[in-house]
Amino acid sequence: MIDPHVHLRDWKEKEKETLAHGLAVALSCGIDEVFDMPNTQPTLTERNTVLKRLKDAEQCGIGVHYHLYAGLTSSPEQIGAMVSLVQELFPRVVGLKMFASHSTGNMGLVQEKEQALVYRTLSDCGYEGVVALHCEKESLLHPELYNTTDYSSHSLARPVCAEVESVSDQLRIAQEEGFKGHLHFCHLSSIEALHEIEKARSQGVRVSCAVTPHHALLSSDDAKDRSLYAKMNPPLRSETERSTLFAALLGGRIDWIESDHAPHTLHDKEAGASGIPGFSGILLLVKELLEQGATAPLLQKLLGRRVQEVFHLPCREIFIPAYDDLESLSTKSADEYPWDSYRNLRLR
Repeated sequence: MIDPHVHLRDWKEKEKETLAHGLAVALSCGIDEVFDMPNTQPTLTERNTVLKRLKDAEQCGIGVHYHLYAGLTSSPEQIGAMVSLVQELFPRVVGLKMFASHSTGNMGLVQEKEQALVYRTLSDCGYEGVVALHCEKESLLHPELYNTTDYSSHSLARPVCAEVESVSDQLRIAQEEGFKGHLHFCHLSSIEALHEIEKARSQGVRVSCAVTPHHALLSSDDAKDRSLYAKMNPPLRSETERSTLFAALLGGRIDWIESDHAPHTLHDKEAGASGIPGFSGILLLVKELLEQGATAPLLQKLLGRRVQEVFHLPCREIFIPAYDDLESLSTKSADEYPWDSYRNLRLR
């Protein structure tokens, strides 16, 4: 299976997880290909740092196909350098990532003028590859609504409208600036955002989207009573949003599943960090999809085939664990983390 959205930490965050540990746990879950994200410490926004990351992953000696996204800043020179790096090192450097809001790592380009500059520069460079997007509109966030005694309030602080408006902004700005590449919207948490993406797709825009296990299996109700394991960006949503997204996933309207695997130390979680381990969640989501009637072709699409199509990767077999193995594999994966969210939260 392919997991095209992971945060494997290491380097200055090796107390959270090392590359070797993350890749080993992924492989134990049947995930043999991953796309790492650029908000590492230091960030993957310079050539030498990207090359070091690729070398470090290779030296782990674990049988997982490792790719990464290069991160984008608001510097035209840096953007051009990252385009050249993708052209030189693809598919090891598989695409570019832009944070349209701040999240872990504070790499957000939150002003429309910054976002427009990115798309304009990419257009000028002739880049037609994938740009992956974290979408939450900063001006619509309400941190004052966050209540540390109720983690479900995180969904009020980072509301659905912030995601929907940001998705709409990126589709509009990319078109205005003549961007010819492919927009991928990461970790959707709302059906309204999916509607915007489907409208763009019907108009011929090259676009895809993904859903995480936690957004498909858990709701904001699971984040009440200081359940710190359930805090992530974007937040868990209402049961209505969750069930509607799950139905969209089962109905083939979502391009793929991605874990957004993002481990922290327990100390960091208690201090309010967003992000959770995700590999076991993929297995539990596959189990739930099978129980709800998902077909083999749909699972093949969601767990790798569509990723191969969008990124023009070699079409190799996507092996999905047997139903009877999913529970034991997910438990084994969860045992690797002292505080795995899927062991501590109610599953739907």
